[in-house]
Amino acid sequence: MDYKLLMNTAVLAGEVMLRSGAETYRVEETITRILETAQVETMETVVLTTGIFVTLDNPDMENISVIKRVESRGMNLNRIERVNAVSRRYCAGEMTLEEAYEELKTIKGRQYKRVIYNLATIGVCAGFAPLFGGSWREIAGAAAAGVMLALITTIGKSLHIHGFILNSFCAFGVALTAIILKNRFLTMNMDIVIISSIMPIVPGVAITYAIRDSLQGDYLAGAARSMEAFMTAAAIALGVGVGMAVTGVLRPGGGLFCI
Repeated sequence: MDYKLLMNTAVLAGEVMLRSGAETYRVEETITRILETAQVETMETVVLTTGIFVTLDNPDMENISVIKRVESRGMNLNRIERVNAVSRRYCAGEMTLEEAYEELKTIKGRQYKRVIYNLATIGVCAGFAPLFGGSWREIAGAAAAGVMLALITTIGKSLHIHGFILNSFCAFGVALTAIILKNRFLTMNMDIVIISSIMPIVPGVAITYAIRDSLQGDYLAGAARSMEAFMTAAAIALGVGVGMAVTGVLRPGGGLFCI
């Protein structure tokens, strides 16, 4: 067996899952199941929120150790499911190691074009408005704020802006757009528009996975995910708060400028 290719395949599967927001215990289990097909004497896997550590050793081979840094993380349940499917098929002998590796490389690539992501963001913002009791005015306002959210996200990612700063700018842009629309163009409920428009960046799933990691005994990963979710929520609150403050909404008649 090509142990190096096996290691690369297992680590790639874990990397894709970790970048897609999977729980650390699930990533460890997937990597372990793939490596178990080699039936080696020594096999250790440790997965943290920001990295993967794997060691493979056997009398007929040189020790192989891999450390993989994972800097950016998001939420993509489709990718997690696809990696799980590849792992199950490979472990069941339905595909070769080479086929599994090539399939995982395909999964790691960009799934949709940027325009599709942006249209989905706008649709999600507009779709949440009626769930919060909004009328067509709030739906239109949320869609407009979604355009701003998509624009800031696209520019921020192209400039590699840090997540906390980017989330703050996104929330600020959403709040500013909602306030301008309410005072200049539409008679609408500004709160519904803002709440609907920040939903795509609210870390709800991250909080859920933090609890699941903690219940599985991965307290370090659970604490890290909880802190990450808290920082995201703080960035959103900061951005919206600054947007409302500079337009005078928080302090009637005050602020840097009033609209």
